[in-house]
Amino acid sequence: MEVGQRDRAAEIEAVYRRRYGKFLRVAVAIVRHEPLAEEAVQDGFVRALRHRRSFEEGALEAWLWRIVVNEALRRRALERRPRVSQEQVFDSRSAGSVAATENGHSDSGMLEALVAALPERQRVALFLRYYADLDYDAIATALDVKSGTVAATLHAAHTTLRRQLLEVEQ
Repeated sequence: MEVGQRDRAAEIEAVYRRRYGKFLRVAVAIVRHEPLAEEAVQDGFVRALRHRRSFEEGALEAWLWRIVVNEALRRRALERRPRVSQEQVFDSRSAGSVAATENGHSDSGMLEALVAALPERQRVALFLRYYADLDYDAIATALDVKSGTVAATLHAAHTTLRRQLLEVEQ
């Protein structure tokens, strides 16, 4: 193995060790099953190591995010687990009311179901922004879109969630 490729492998390993928890958290949010998410992260990094020569200069971590997100999306598609619809969320609550926790916040299961009902790009952008704490440029690289598209996607997701939560409260 060439020296440059060994260095790149070491850089990939360092990102894996330092950020594994965040990669796993996003993968779990996408596939909704921890063992499949673990496989997606591990296989994503294996794929990155195999194809490290194709990485061009830029943000290595964003490139790794793209690989792991794509692997998680692929696994979710293969799993074909049924998604929770908004109607199922409302039917599961008495008269459509939101259960409150001890501290007065809405039940996180409701929010989880509302996020699950978002279009895929909006959902993944939210996961990368809030679970992985990536900036717009890194999300753009991970999703292979422009930074402005990330801003518009996150805005649309926030607007939809805000509207749906207000509807539930009424």
